[in-house]
Amino acid sequence: MDPTTLTSVPDIDFSLLGLFLRASLIVQLVMIALIIASFWSWAIIIQKHIRYRRARAEAAEFEAAFWSGEPLDELYDHIGPAPATSPQRVFAAGMTEWRRSHRADGRLIPGAVARIDRSMDVAISKEAREMTGGLTYLASVGSASPFVGLFGTVWGIKTAFEEIALAESSNLAVVAPGIAEALLATGLGLLAAIPATIYYNKLTDDSDEIISGFEAFADEFNTILSRQLDAA
Repeated sequence: MDPTTLTSVPDIDFSLLGLFLRASLIVQLVMIALIIASFWSWAIIIQKHIRYRRARAEAAEFEAAFWSGEPLDELYDHIGPAPATSPQRVFAAGMTEWRRSHRADGRLIPGAVARIDRSMDVAISKEAREMTGGLTYLASVGSASPFVGLFGTVWGIKTAFEEIALAESSNLAVVAPGIAEALLATGLGLLAAIPATIYYNKLTDDSDEIISGFEAFADEFNTILSRQLDAA
């Protein structure tokens, strides 16, 4: 190997900042986009983790109150017209339709159970949209980031070969910096994609579990109302 190559390579700054500053404008833009995508993904992951943990606690608290033996009308009045939690909103949607289904003489309008079921389904759909909001972004980052990083790598390698041609030399001091800058883009793409993919799958399972709990409660609530109607 050329002795000048051995002495010149260690003088090159191969730190992350040095590689970024030395990269071409296109590769720098790719790196910045991937870094922003990674930070935004972690913000969504943390926010959803906190939201789902709170949702489980709210569901447990409401189920304890629902099965405590307190009359449903009193529980509904205690919750008030503006429920604060997701389980309360699902319950309030059913109770609101239950009260609206009573005539002035106290008798029920036909089809009350079906309307209550639809009202609770609409409430569950609204809660599901809120629960799953942002997960599609994680899926997009997980699937697209490697390709964005690969684009940066291809562009960086192209620039490196151009520099080799201009320098009319293929020694390590000319080749190594450009290749290192190009590979950094791929590394950032994977750094953004791997956590986004893992947590997308986990958070999707968590949201499905919580929403399934809402649906199970709606079925139990309809069963209670149907039993009361049959008894009447």
